[in-house]
Amino acid sequence: MMRIITSLFILLVFASGHTEPRHAAGIASAHPVATAAGFEILEAGGNAFDAAVAVSATLAVVEPYSSGLGGGGFWLLQQADKDEAVMIDGRETAPLQAHEKMYQDEKGNVIPGLSMDGALAAGIPGEPAALAHIAKKYGRLPLSASLAPAIRAAREGFRVTPHYQRMARFRLQALRASKAASAVFLYRDEVPHEDYIIKQPDLARTLEAMAAHGAAGFYQGEVGKKLIAATGKAGGIWTAEDLQSYAIKERKPVTGSWYDYRITSAAPPSSGGIAIIEMLNMLENDGLRSLTGVARKHLLIEAMRRAYRDRAEYLGDPDFVDVPLERLTGKGYARSLRETIAPSRATPSRELKPAAPIPEGRHTTHFSILDDEGNRVAATLSINYPFGSGFMVEGAGILLNDEMDDFSAKPGTPNAYGLVGAQANAIAPGKRMLSSMSPTFVEGPDRLVILGTPGGSRIITMVLQGILAATDGQSASRIVTQPRFHHQYLPDVVQFETQAFTVGEVLGLQRMGHKLKQLRERYGNMQVVILDKARHSVSAASDPRGEGLAQVKKISRKADSP
Repeated sequence: MMRIITSLFILLVFASGHTEPRHAAGIASAHPVATAAGFEILEAGGNAFDAAVAVSATLAVVEPYSSGLGGGGFWLLQQADKDEAVMIDGRETAPLQAHEKMYQDEKGNVIPGLSMDGALAAGIPGEPAALAHIAKKYGRLPLSASLAPAIRAAREGFRVTPHYQRMARFRLQALRASKAASAVFLYRDEVPHEDYIIKQPDLARTLEAMAAHGAAGFYQGEVGKKLIAATGKAGGIWTAEDLQSYAIKERKPVTGSWYDYRITSAAPPSSGGIAIIEMLNMLENDGLRSLTGVARKHLLIEAMRRAYRDRAEYLGDPDFVDVPLERLTGKGYARSLRETIAPSRATPSRELKPAAPIPEGRHTTHFSILDDEGNRVAATLSINYPFGSGFMVEGAGILLNDEMDDFSAKPGTPNAYGLVGAQANAIAPGKRMLSSMSPTFVEGPDRLVILGTPGGSRIITMVLQGILAATDGQSASRIVTQPRFHHQYLPDVVQFETQAFTVGEVLGLQRMGHKLKQLRERYGNMQVVILDKARHSVSAASDPRGEGLAQVKKISRKADSP
């Protein structure tokens, strides 16, 4: 069921002792409990950044198949009085004992499942450090206040939904392999029935340690000791130095333009922002708004193909790989790529300069926040595969990611998704694995759009289509519901949802040489918040493909609020 609330803020005279917000606040997240947590913090006097901490931590509790303290993500932040945004890079890192051949046997063959299941599959988590940093530098409330809703949710529990059941069924064997994970997320080693209550008292205690001691409450002390002991016992390679040396990075987001809109998106080690700007630049001089049908879809597909080829060739952790950012996002380079697109013929990917596609996990989460003061957050978080590695640290309640599978276990060898990684994304100690997560701001003279979505390698094309809809003036509900299609560099197939193409478009694209595959299931879980600047109206929408909640509320702030 779509949960959409749109609110028009009309200037009112508030009771004495209250300030006047410029507009309502909007939050769209992948779970109703997380959305409620964000508003609880706003109403307690917090800003969008405090709310982002609350939403992130609560999603870690109620969406264990998508994100968690044992994972990482990217938080795109912009303060109301600033012209520039900042990206908090909380992506996981490879353990210091990691090496390029760690998932290969003596003959150099990749060992199936080793980079996906169990403790050895886990990178060093970044989310705890990111939450502590955001609260301290950008928030208005203490970290303990913003973590309170998540602690309560962990103790009181959340109800199992059909979506939870699907995810647990998909990862049943990995969850069964971990005694601690099975005890929490399964019932007698089976998928719990609908409405079963999942309680996580150990996770609540870990969150309380963070509330009391900040990031050190996770990476050091009793929790840190449990992480090292449990992973070591289960065949992992984490050390105390791994945990204590982990540091978030503040990075400058990637920016570009589309008509009179400014696009701000994630920088490397995300490939999303660069690929999105590159695609928009390729489309810029074609009057895309005037194109319809087959011509429009063909042009979009070919732009996608070329941006994903460059993604595979050039992008990686900027601390390890020299990323030609200015060239890839330059207008001149985009024009040279545009010249290679034939108007009525699909370009086989093999005709482009060869590159090895990058492996990518598929299950993440996203939320968008706009507070009543104009502060904004777009955040995309992940633990990679559903329920991550399936391994839980007993006594700490931490479910570990399996983001190490996003590296190339062996350059030239496919990962779980059939994608082949390049040398630039090979495993190295302390290295961040490349990602497609693309939290994005779209801002023009009349509207501001905050959006993002999970979806692995398809995130980038979903966000591209969201940007195009947003800048065409579409509503939040239309942006999240529109049918989607996707093409990457390889495999050479256009994937599409039902109704993304008409019958005529399918036939026309096939005549051009495009190979099409209609998907059985819809994909993505986009969360959008929009501010209409002229009317001071805020709208929000949560993707009907998921079970999230979008809400808009007037926040009454006392003058003496923190």
